Amino acid sequence: MLRTVRGWAGRHRFWSAGIVLIAAFLLYKILSPAPRDYGYVLAKVERGDVDRVVSASGKVRALNTINVGAEVSGQVTQVFVDYNSPVKKGQLLALIDPTRVQARVQQGQAQLELARAGLRQAEANVAKADNDLLIQQRNYARRKALAGNGFVSKADLDAADAQLGAARAAASVNRAQVSSARAQISQASAELSSAQLDLTRTRIVAPSSGVIINKLVEPGSTVTAGFQTPNLFEIATDITQMQVEASVDEADIGQVKVGQAVNFSVDSYPDIIFRATVRQVRQAAVENQNVVSYLVIADVPNLDGKLLPGMTANVDIVTGSRPKVVRVPSGALRFRPRADDVPADARDDEKQPPDKKRKPAHRVFVATDDPYRPAMRKVTIGVEGDEYTEIVSGLKPGEKILVRSRSLKPRKDEGSAGDEESGDDTAS
Repeated sequence: MLRTVRGWAGRHRFWSAGIVLIAAFLLYKILSPAPRDYGYVLAKVERGDVDRVVSASGKVRALNTINVGAEVSGQVTQVFVDYNSPVKKGQLLALIDPTRVQARVQQGQAQLELARAGLRQAEANVAKADNDLLIQQRNYARRKALAGNGFVSKADLDAADAQLGAARAAASVNRAQVSSARAQISQASAELSSAQLDLTRTRIVAPSSGVIINKLVEPGSTVTAGFQTPNLFEIATDITQMQVEASVDEADIGQVKVGQAVNFSVDSYPDIIFRATVRQVRQAAVENQNVVSYLVIADVPNLDGKLLPGMTANVDIVTGSRPKVVRVPSGALRFRPRADDVPADARDDEKQPPDKKRKPAHRVFVATDDPYRPAMRKVTIGVEGDEYTEIVSGLKPGEKILVRSRSLKPRKDEGSAGDEESGDDTAS
């Protein structure tokens, strides 16, 4: 049989060579490993800054906002300012119809004059009563002297005494009327002063210099000053200094301290990062749908006027910062290669029961010559940020670590490799 094959191969060398090549190719295909349809994305360990931040949402507010209200009721006849109008302290903002208040002033003036006239009449009555009292005192003295000599009867003396008592009572009554008239003058004067004060309050003036940021009244509107003063205008006293009011979750508020740096952006300028500083952490809790948060106030300069009151701020409060340290992407600490690619020492380590007395171990996977056989490396971490984490020990700058996996399957629409995929990526 072998001689027959050799003889045939000798006579048909071309066909023999082709058969050998086909057999070798089939054997290679059978014995060689199947190509992987995924790969790993690497990141280089480097030095840089690591920031730990607390993210929150908030609002931009004026540092000091004054609500200007009306203390008298009436119809607004004129408004002299508009939105964004700069105003000075004492500047006239609006007028309320003063007709009714002027009538009260005139009525008060009339009441005051009437009370003064009553006082003058009472004082005249007192003078007359004092004169009558003096006459009766002299008459009684004469009758008493004559009665001692027997020229006046006892009845005449008693009548003179009664007339003297009546004169004294009349004098006391008139003096009381004078006190009453003076009290009426004080009351009328107070009512007149109140009416005059209300008359001045029909002129709505700015209590401080600033900018009108809100106008809540128009000519023809009617305001009613009852138990609550109606607001007509809002004045921001200084828009070159603003503040950000951020709501921080109760789980993060313990990390926030006065003086920490704050970075935030607003939707109007998404590419600009504004800088602020924590001024106050308010201790009053705010509960909304069983979610407890606390208000953090941060001061921010606004010299260029880009920030406007009411803007929504996306806030990052820097609670920890480490400059120029060894760092890796934070996702690398949570990444785990595919199950078939995990080294044996990592599998054995995962089987060990956790030691509650020690801090939980952190591990990363370092790239080797074989892209599908990474090496596990235990590391000690420092400051943890959203983007990067500080590595205290276990890695050196320049080493490459695995951060995620990606599909190598060609896309149906483009025929190129796909984006990153989750695969067997899990937290280590």
